[in-house]
Amino acid sequence: MRTIQVETITEQIKEMCIEANHFLSKDMECAMRNAAKTERSPLGRKILEQLGENLTIAGEDMIPICQDTGMAVIFMEIGQEVHFEGGSLEEAIHEGVRRGYTEGFLRKSVVKDPLIRENTKDNTPAIIHYQITEGDQVKITVAPKGFGSENMSRIFMLKPAQGIEGVKEAILTAVRDAGPNACPPMVVGVGIGGTFEKCAFLAKKALTREIGSHSEIPYVKEMEEELLEKINRLGIGPGGLGGTTTALAVNINTYPTHIAGLPVAVNMCCHVNRHAVRVI
Repeated sequence: MRTIQVETITEQIKEMCIEANHFLSKDMECAMRNAAKTERSPLGRKILEQLGENLTIAGEDMIPICQDTGMAVIFMEIGQEVHFEGGSLEEAIHEGVRRGYTEGFLRKSVVKDPLIRENTKDNTPAIIHYQITEGDQVKITVAPKGFGSENMSRIFMLKPAQGIEGVKEAILTAVRDAGPNACPPMVVGVGIGGTFEKCAFLAKKALTREIGSHSEIPYVKEMEEELLEKINRLGIGPGGLGGTTTALAVNINTYPTHIAGLPVAVNMCCHVNRHAVRVI
């Protein structure tokens, strides 16, 4: 059994909130810069070059990549041989977000009640997902999620008879309907299977996968590649102003489901697909 003080979790999450809001992961940055070289539209290429310049300025001057510093989504993968001491783990996670957003001077975007709309003034509470794994390590993924793209996300409760073609059409429909509002070029996270809430979780988690990697399931890998090609033929383009780069990746996660259902979730993320990962 390994003991970890919850203050360690707080400090790590504080640093990760600041890191994720100022620096894209290397795979995302590389995908953005490659897109600027391959984009066929002159206007689209110019927009991608400007977005690349924005990334450089954000890192050098420690200015957030985007003014919407998002709602903090935290994935906690906890080894079953880990024991936490020093207080509540959940409170330690929220405290890490609180310190990250206040000490990092990041925009506070969370309201306490969805209808009364009073700002919590520290960007808490976070959205926390827990998973118990084997071993004695803790993997933390901090993914600040902006709501320009989040608002364009969709869930489709398809009939099983609609099959793979129905799934593909649902994903394309979500992207078409989002148009410029998801701040393309986007990353499209997809969850297929499970239940209403499980497919949404799968789609959200898919956004944290390394750009350029694919599902280990052959038919899913083929679907990712096919949909990326079809999405980039929609002509929405960078900033929604036309071009051949509407999406940088389509990442699909699947899960077993009920005989009567075929849930599909599409979670959009703008070109600021932020996530920081640490293992302790």
